Amino acid sequence: MYEYKFVRLELKTGFLAMKPRDDYRHVINENAEEGWRFVQIFAPNISAHPNPSYFELIFERNKPME
Repeated sequence: MYEYKFVRLELKTGFLAMKPRDDYRHVINENAEEGWRFVQIFAPNISAHPNPSYFELIFERNKPME
């Protein structure tokens, strides 16, 4: 059985470019140290613009036995 964690990274827009406000590599490494395994990055398109306003990093780890 697994448990999942979703970390939202807001994007900042610049001239012809979009960048995450936080360094996603740091976020992935930080969560890995806590036992989370990076699964996927998801970029939903939820605004009127064709570009996403955020990324979601999806992590999983074995669920502790109760």
